[in-house]
Formats: sequence, C-alpha cells, structure tokens
Amino acid sequence: MTPGTRSAVLGRRGGVDPNVAEQLGFTVHDVVRDLRRDVASATLPLPIDSAEEAEASRMRLLAQLDEHLLPRLAELSSPAVVVLAGSTGAGKSTLFNSLLREEVSEAGVLRPTTREPVVGVHPRDVDTLTPGPVTELARLVKHEGVPRGTALMDAPDLDSFLSENRSTAHQLLEAADLWLFVTTAARYGDALPWQALDRAKERGASVAMVLNRVPKENLTTIRADLNSRMKERGMKDVPLFIVPDVGPHEGLLDPKLVEPIQRWLGLMAGPERSRTIILRTLKGALGALPEWVMGLVAAVEDQGTAAFDLRNAVDSVVPDEQLAARTAVLSGAAGEGSVAARFAELESTHRISRVTVRDGVARTTKRAGKAREAALASLREEVEATAARAFVAAGVRTEESLRGLLTGPSAPPAGETILPNGPERATDRLAWGQETAAGWAARADDIVRRMDATAAESSEHAAAGRAAGARKTFGDTGLATLLLATALGNEDSARLVDRVLGETVSETIEELQGELADKVALAVAEEARSVQSALDVPALADDAAAPLRVRLAELRRLT
Repeated sequence: MTPGTRSAVLGRRGGVDPNVAEQLGFTVHDVVRDLRRDVASATLPLPIDSAEEAEASRMRLLAQLDEHLLPRLAELSSPAVVVLAGSTGAGKSTLFNSLLREEVSEAGVLRPTTREPVVGVHPRDVDTLTPGPVTELARLVKHEGVPRGTALMDAPDLDSFLSENRSTAHQLLEAADLWLFVTTAARYGDALPWQALDRAKERGASVAMVLNRVPKENLTTIRADLNSRMKERGMKDVPLFIVPDVGPHEGLLDPKLVEPIQRWLGLMAGPERSRTIILRTLKGALGALPEWVMGLVAAVEDQGTAAFDLRNAVDSVVPDEQLAARTAVLSGAAGEGSVAARFAELESTHRISRVTVRDGVARTTKRAGKAREAALASLREEVEATAARAFVAAGVRTEESLRGLLTGPSAPPAGETILPNGPERATDRLAWGQETAAGWAARADDIVRRMDATAAESSEHAAAGRAAGARKTFGDTGLATLLLATALGNEDSARLVDRVLGETVSETIEELQGELADKVALAVAEEARSVQSALDVPALADDAAAPLRVRLAELRRLT
C-alpha cells in the first residue's frame, strides 16, 4: 500500500483528513515516524519530581509507536491482532483453545502456563501478517478456526513472576489492534485489570472484556458491579462477555459458553470488517497521541526550568566568592609563608639583598648578576606554586559554597547531581591553576623586557639607568621574579625592588597584583562554569521542547 493510499484510507475510515495531509506535504506515517524520532531524542537528565514518571510515559509512548502505530500504518492490510491478556490463572489459554476448538496453547494449573505466546492465523491470512513483535515473539499456528482478517493471540500473564513473561505480555499488548482482556469473578476488583484497561484507554486501543468463572448465583450482582466500575472509568461501551464457572475441569469449555465471544469475533471476519477494527484503533491511538506528547513537552520544559534555577543558584555564589578571592590577593597574605621562607633562605645562602646602589642605580658585575638570576630560580618556582595554590584555593572555597547551596535544606531540585566529582575535578583544577600561574608569571617577564622602552619614554632620564642596573643585577628572569614576589605581598622583595627601581615601579606592581586578582576571580568563575557544564546539554536548552511542539502541531492538524 502506497503512502498516498494510507492517507486516503485513514481519511475515509479513521477520521484523518487526507486533504490536510496533502497540504502539509506528508502522510500520517511520516508524521508518526518523525514523532518517534523526536520522542526518542527527548531525554530527562535531571532527577526532579515527576521525571521518573515522565520517563516511564516516554518509554510507553515509544513502545506504542514502535510496536503498533508504525508497523500498522506501514501495512493496513495485515490481519487485526486480537490479544487475550490478563492476570495469572484467569483462564486465557483455556479460553483461547476453546475458541479454536483445539488444544493449541498449553493450559493447566501450573504457573506460568503460557511460557511461549501463541498466535493463531487463518491459513489464507498468513502471507499478509506483517513482520513485527507479533511474529517475532509468538509461535505462529495456522488454524481454520481463526476468523479471516484476524490474528488471535494467547499472551503471557501480565503479572507473571517471570519478568521476561511480563515484558513480553506488555509488548504484545502494545502491538495489538484489540485487547480481549480476561479476568475472573474473584479477581476483577484487583488493581491489575484496571491498570491494564486504563493503559488501553490511554493509548486509544479498542477493548473487550471477558469475566471468567462467574458463579451462577452471583452472576447478576457481579455483572452489575463490573458494569458500574466500567462506566465510572468511561468504558460503558466496552463489550463485556460473561463465562459461567464450571468448576474444576480439564480440556475445552462447552462451546455454548464461548459462543457469544465467537460470534463477536466472527463479526470482524473478512478483510473489510477487520479493517474497521484496525482503523478504529488507529484513530483512537492517533487521537491519544497529542495528550501524551503534551505531557512529554511539559516534562522537558520542567527540566529546562529546573536547569534555569540551578544556573541562577550557581551564579548567585560567584560575586561574593570573587570578592573574597580578590581581597585575599590584594591583602598581600600570599607573599608570606613559603615565599617569605624561600626569600630568607636565599638571603642567607646567596645574600640576595646585598646589592650596591650608587646614585639610585644598582651596580654589579655581569658574573654576579647571573649568579643572582640563577639563585632566584627557586624563588620563581615558589612564587608560581603559591599563585597556583591561590587559584586552587579559590576554586575549592567556591566548590564548598556551591556544595552547601546545592545540597542544603533549601537547595533547588537536582542540585546535588550537578556537583563535580572529587578526583577528576581536583586534577583539572590543579592543572588549570598551574597553567594560569605560569601565564601570570610570563606577564612579569614581558614587563621586564619592555622596561628600557618604557624608561626611555619617561621624562625622568634616570629611570632608564635604574632599569638597566636592576636588570644587570638580577637578570631579566630574576628581576621579574622579584616583581612577582612583591605583587604577592612579600615585604622583603618589596624593599629590595624599591632600592633598585624606586617609586617608578609601583604602577608595575599594582598592575601585576591587579592581574593576579583578576585571575583568581577567574578561578571562581571557572569553578562555577565546571558545575554549570553539567547543564550544557541539548536536553536542557531553552528550545529543547521545540521539536516536540512541532510534532504536536502536526498531530493536531491531522486528528
């Protein structure tokens, strides 16, 4: 059957306007296929309230599309699939065999009886049975007792203690054109039958019900109660068949007991009449899709709202943490401790501060200058390590603040799930800190290399001499190291730099200190970004639900 034929058939019998489909440039099958793609792509990564329920609904919708709608839309001429479904011990297999008047499906008292689904098809319909869940999961039986145009299936128990049986039963129900639900007088009030019937109603499936093993003395009362329950659920038009209780027995039921069901199945005999059932279920299924999709749209948008709240929560921490980090740098506290200890060590072993200054210019030999530059290499390592630790510390403090905010009593939903995991984040943070510290230190090297040009432009010609003397006394790298240590707040370095360069270097120190403060503030932002990166996924984008809304609009125009 061509796509155009499918559209026309649905327009004539299933309530879908083929003119609308033609105007839109696609068939119903195309719309459902595109819907399937976008439903499969929609994910719900944040464990917020109702996400688990929405994900279960999404998976049921995918099953409905994969196991019924798409296969059925692809081939409307395949027999209508009628599945006998129900709970354990409802008598499905006995009923199935009795309808065919032959022991085809295993029946008995041992549970589970139906380990392998069985599908009966009239021999003349076998070639038209579309490959899919029915043919893949069930044993095919050719049988003259099956009405033409239908495929009658005995499915496993919906509440089987074997999980694979339960899964198979639900798959087969999704593939069905009509559910023939079997329950008993003793169990029709259980939750399972009504859950299954609600699910059928949710997906727009055609349903009939068999109430089996009904004691004759209670028949009127039970039928009235069941009819009342069905009416309350909006199922007053669902066909109901009563099979009286015959007590313990083996083999087939008396033909008279199942004759009403056989007549009803016979009404669907023949391709055209079975097509009516198929199209009615398709119409119901297509009509049910917008509500399902709207529910998924709402769930996806709830995810986006939760992500927005989480981003705002993370952003709220950044300003205070950046202020604290900058204040720590500008206070000069980083220049004490290990940096001061290393300077003191160099002072005692290499007499770093013993520099002759005449007329404001440091005087030294080339050899002594190279020795000081080499000695200051260890101070350079300590300065860079201290700067790196300042970046790491800013990140750790920010992470602690974020952890308190995202896991505390007033934490936004799913806050804990976006926090970075320990070892990997610690390694990333350290690597970032070392790289950034090296970049900051390189900035001081650049400043020293440009000192001659800067001094030459100065109105104080003495500045050029002081810069040249300082560079000769400590070497370019050594002088840059002293500037870095001073920017960190080390007082010993500050006094030495002031002796060899004078007040003209104060702007340079402030520049380096300001850059360090900016980079530490950047470490705070980097930590926040690492937390927010968990939210940088398509499923949490502002327009994540847009494809589903397009599909929803198409469905509403077609149904």
